Amino acid sequence: MIISTILPNNAGLAERFRRFFAARDVIVHDGRTRRRIRIAARTQAIATAVAALTLGFSGYGVANAAVDTGLVAQSETAATVDSMRQQVRTMQANVAELRQVAAAHAARIDQRQALIAAVLTGEGDPARLADAALAPLPEGGKALASVTAPLERVEQRQARLAAQAQRVAAARLAETAGEVRKLGLRPEKLGMGGPFEPVSASEAATVTAASTEADSQFRNLFMTWKKLDTLEQAAIAIPSLQPVDNIKLSSNFGVRSDPFRGTAAMHAGIDLPGPLGTPVYATADGIVGRAQRAGGYGNLIELNHGKGIQTRYGHLSKILVSQNTRVRRGQLIGLMGSTGRSTGSHLHYEVRINGAAVNPVPYLQAGDQLLAAQDRAARNRQLGVGGPAE
Repeated sequence: MIISTILPNNAGLAERFRRFFAARDVIVHDGRTRRRIRIAARTQAIATAVAALTLGFSGYGVANAAVDTGLVAQSETAATVDSMRQQVRTMQANVAELRQVAAAHAARIDQRQALIAAVLTGEGDPARLADAALAPLPEGGKALASVTAPLERVEQRQARLAAQAQRVAAARLAETAGEVRKLGLRPEKLGMGGPFEPVSASEAATVTAASTEADSQFRNLFMTWKKLDTLEQAAIAIPSLQPVDNIKLSSNFGVRSDPFRGTAAMHAGIDLPGPLGTPVYATADGIVGRAQRAGGYGNLIELNHGKGIQTRYGHLSKILVSQNTRVRRGQLIGLMGSTGRSTGSHLHYEVRINGAAVNPVPYLQAGDQLLAAQDRAARNRQLGVGGPAE
């Protein structure tokens, strides 16, 4: 049944094949003679097969070529994408560097402006501004020069302002040092003189690294301010405030006639008369060394101001401070009296430098520059900058 079905189908296919490739006569005429050429069915079939194979191989080659072309194109596309990605990463890195350098420039401008303001107002802490004001900028590529140029121009103008501030600070330093010398004190002993010493190792590194004109200008400004601040902080130890509100001398410093014996004797201080109970004030910041009865001084307060400077307040009716406590200039420490070797209510006031008594009057007549320096140092102390007198 199955065989009978297949055979007729194959027979029909063979019949169609024979009809398609039947023998054919082809007449060829060359203009003079005519020839008949017979092409057999077998020849036609072989020619058709060869043509089919040729077309097949040609199509295969074309397909392979197309595939190869696609792979090459895909590879070139991947390389292009990788190149674009690398360019994007490079641009991102450049933008990040630009932001970093620009931010560093802007931050340093703000910090240096704070330094200039601190020098001009006298309020600020050198230790807190030193590293910031002198810190070097991160190095940027040449491509960033055009972008940072406006900031650099601002820094150049700021450097010119710093030069003016430096001249102001130097003049103030010279005037303050002159006032100190008038009192018989050496500014060098108060911490001003000598070579500049950076406040930290990092500051020393940045000072060495500073090479541009602007950096050099700010280094000079900071060095001058540091010396001035050191001197002003030390100047707090100089007793310049009046110990009583109304100054009237009843006895000067030096050799005088002793009121009890009538003979010549050295008077190591000055006597300031006043009603019993008159307030007595500390003439400079210091620490109470003595607050007790002390022979001819009667009730005595002795303040140590640092830098070898002391003041003594004798004949008090009452002592209002305790030994080893810290006092501030202008602080009420006792009340006037007539205790000890005294002929009436008054304050015996002494100033001693390295243990030796000196005339207190020039200290009570300190110049405005010294008083202003002390006021600036006192404000800085209140603001929590600077250190105590030693």
